[in-house]
Amino acid sequence: MANKILSAVCVAGAFLAAPAFAQDAVVALPEPDSGDSAWILTSSALVLLMTLPGLALFYGGLVRAKNFLSVLVQCGAIAAMASVIWIAVGYSLAFSVNGNSYIGSPENFMFNGLLDSVREDQTIGELAFALFQMTFAIITPALIVGAWVERARFGWVVAFSALWSLLVYIPVTRWVWGGGFLAEQGVIDFAGGIVVHTTAGISALVVALMLGKRIGFPKTLMLPHSPALTVAGAGLLWVGWFGFNGGSALAASDAAASAIINTHVAASVAALVWILIERFKVGKSTAVGFATGAVAGLATITPAAGTVGPGGAIIIGLLAGLVCFWCVGLVKGTLKIDDSLDVFAVHGVGGMLGSLLLAIFASESFGGVGYAEGAGMGSQLWVQLKGVAIVAVYSAVVTLIIGYMVSMVLPMRVSEDQERDGLDISSHGERAWDLD
Repeated sequence: MANKILSAVCVAGAFLAAPAFAQDAVVALPEPDSGDSAWILTSSALVLLMTLPGLALFYGGLVRAKNFLSVLVQCGAIAAMASVIWIAVGYSLAFSVNGNSYIGSPENFMFNGLLDSVREDQTIGELAFALFQMTFAIITPALIVGAWVERARFGWVVAFSALWSLLVYIPVTRWVWGGGFLAEQGVIDFAGGIVVHTTAGISALVVALMLGKRIGFPKTLMLPHSPALTVAGAGLLWVGWFGFNGGSALAASDAAASAIINTHVAASVAALVWILIERFKVGKSTAVGFATGAVAGLATITPAAGTVGPGGAIIIGLLAGLVCFWCVGLVKGTLKIDDSLDVFAVHGVGGMLGSLLLAIFASESFGGVGYAEGAGMGSQLWVQLKGVAIVAVYSAVVTLIIGYMVSMVLPMRVSEDQERDGLDISSHGERAWDLD
């Protein structure tokens, strides 16, 4: 019996693996540029670094000590789950050549047909491109973790994130980056202000409203247990963002260098603006404030990194610090919404703001690359606004549906006793820190 089971497993594995790199026909294909391919492979590693360990440490340091390990496990589980979905069906539904303006075809399931293939207008192999895009599919649902920390049930988190990847991230990627209807209308999103940050930020706000507030919020002070880990995580995010934005040029070129310069200067300005505001409002500039400001600048420059000049990037960083700081106070202070780690105010607002500002600072008069033929500042701004609005509404509605669907099988929240004990022990049976 054991031998029969082993044989069946081997046959199933061979069946799944066999089409992964198959080609339908032997054709003459252009050779990928080795330098560009090496840069994209490096960028893929940098973007994965952003999730594991960058985002995990950034978020983990912001929660209380009894919930630190749960954040790491959630980020890791989402990364693993999103990787499998992307390889199995995600890439094909988002980027297959065939299909329609809303969803792709099944031709590249299990990465079928990607070996020795080069996409049109690219100099890298399609397999390297699929790998790079997989790291974006990993970090996007992981961003939402910051909205539900300290109270969401682990099973619900994994199931929700899987469905969200399939029903929100993959279709929106098709619409914007896969040649879909938003791309056809001229929407620009260089590295993910709409695809990544708008989808995750809007969904985070919806999830925070669905889950409700943590016990004691907002009256109980819930201080970050380790600002040092948060700053370290932000540093890893900052470095990884060079691959996130620089890699989106899809070549080792001046376009990549320009995107990296814009990324760095926007983050620098936003971080400085954030701690300056803190100095005037609360009397001290904090480490968490510096880290949060930097991430706000990084999120805001992301959609515009390839279209603006350094001068435009500085202004975008300045506005990112001002607007995102104000939104943090609005969401938590005025509206009393427990978006625990400010996913909407920092990532969502930053991504949407940058997606609109690029229409202004892409102008050659501001040092940008200019507009497509027939487009101008006004028309591009209108296109960007429509793109942001469509994706925001779609993300909100589908997130609401997915959240309630999953909750019918797996409850969203842990019990009050489990929340008070902390998710490290109640959900995973382990402690992050042995402080006894």
